[in-house]
Amino acid sequence: MYSKVKTLMIVGIEGLVVSVETDVSAGLPDFSMVGYLSSESKEAKERVRISLKNSGFQLAPRRITVNIAPADIRKDGTAFDLAIAVGILISYGIISSDRCKDIAFLGELGLDGRLCPVHGVISMVAAAKDEGFHGVIVPKENAREGSAVEGIKVYPAASLGNVVEMLSGNEELDSYAAEHWVAGQEERKYDVDFSEITGQAAVKRAAEVAAAGMHNIIMVGPPGSGKTMTARRLPTILPELTQEESMEVTKIYSICGLLPPGRPMMLTRPFRSPHHTISASALAGGGAVPRPGEISLANRGVLFLDEFPEFSRASLEVLRQPLEDRRVTISRVKGSYSFPSDCMVVAAMNPCPCGYYPDRDKCRCTDYAVRKYLQKISRPLLDRMDICVDMPAVAYSDIIMSRSVDVKQEDSAAIRGRVMAAWERQKSRYKDEGIFFNSQLTNSQMERFCHLSPAAESMMAEVYRRMELTARAYHRILKVARTISDLSGEAVISEYSLAEAVGYRGLEQKYWG
Repeated sequence: MYSKVKTLMIVGIEGLVVSVETDVSAGLPDFSMVGYLSSESKEAKERVRISLKNSGFQLAPRRITVNIAPADIRKDGTAFDLAIAVGILISYGIISSDRCKDIAFLGELGLDGRLCPVHGVISMVAAAKDEGFHGVIVPKENAREGSAVEGIKVYPAASLGNVVEMLSGNEELDSYAAEHWVAGQEERKYDVDFSEITGQAAVKRAAEVAAAGMHNIIMVGPPGSGKTMTARRLPTILPELTQEESMEVTKIYSICGLLPPGRPMMLTRPFRSPHHTISASALAGGGAVPRPGEISLANRGVLFLDEFPEFSRASLEVLRQPLEDRRVTISRVKGSYSFPSDCMVVAAMNPCPCGYYPDRDKCRCTDYAVRKYLQKISRPLLDRMDICVDMPAVAYSDIIMSRSVDVKQEDSAAIRGRVMAAWERQKSRYKDEGIFFNSQLTNSQMERFCHLSPAAESMMAEVYRRMELTARAYHRILKVARTISDLSGEAVISEYSLAEAVGYRGLEQKYWG
């Protein structure tokens, strides 16, 4: 007897509906599976066979053939187990196919028949909703995550026997009580705050500008100057995720199995800080079956690259295309995979191997060693960093002042208020453009939205000539100046906003020439 049920799989970060076709016929007892399957998918044969036996189903020996279609797409993962088992039971006449209409099945089977959780449920349930399914049966551990998708019923199940009882009509199909998770509904709780940073007023201002326009920023300074401290506090001044952003981030983390315990949705902006020994594929994404890398895990948040020159040349150069396009595209023989990488890249580095250049009282590096160290950062990659800021060592007077009860440092909440106001101005300005931040402006959009005052226009012409800027550097200065103007509430970029933006390129001239 032939049967057909629906299940889902992950392609990139999106779900895809696939069919599980099962045929049980007379002949020598056999269980074969076809459909371009990975090794873990092929192993479903043994998991399903033992799970059926241990769930109490004594099936007559027959020739069982299972096809997971379409056959031209590689099937990966263990989420097909439940659909295969249900298809076999329909073919044996134990379950009616009428009860399986408009329902998709997800879940890995244990040898004892229990239903084990799988990754990527929120993406697959969303795909089922888009395809018009009435509901999806998922492992009970995944029900809370799946219920975050509105407009489709999610039925939790603990075991294969539980699913059979539900489909046989002996148990009512009770959907999980959906919890409508709204980004920002929980109080923001951070263990760190900008008020803890001693001195470094210029750096805190640069961090505010970077957050206001989601600009990439590189900080250069000696050890102990507060580079890592500043980077780790950047998420505290970023506004909450919107519902759409929260869903996008959750899909990535669900696929990678990184959702926080007990949380069906990501409600705070990601902060990723990979070690400098990371490989290029782990940073940008890849593998035999492409999976999101660190830059995609930081999507809508912050990717912090500490000890920037210590990353391998391959790892650094692989960032160039994602920083420009805000998407990572990975091509394989059987197709291309696309992952979002719309994040703020924050890099920190010492100016030389020992960290104290150009202070020759402390630095013992030769000029050649300094040049060689700085040249690890290529010019094309440096051009993609909108803001370069110098972080001098913290003065003793600043430390003493921070201990004074009469001096109160500005906290993250105050800075976040100004950042949110700048975000609202950008949101209103670009509502018909398909972008959200000044850092996303294209060349044609800059002509319409980055208007300079006459004084600023003259200054820009002189700066371009004297600093020998590239066209990319010129455009990035305009984007940063537009953000500074938004923080000030200016409709037209003034010469003061432009001067500050140009100043954020001065460090590049100081160290790289």
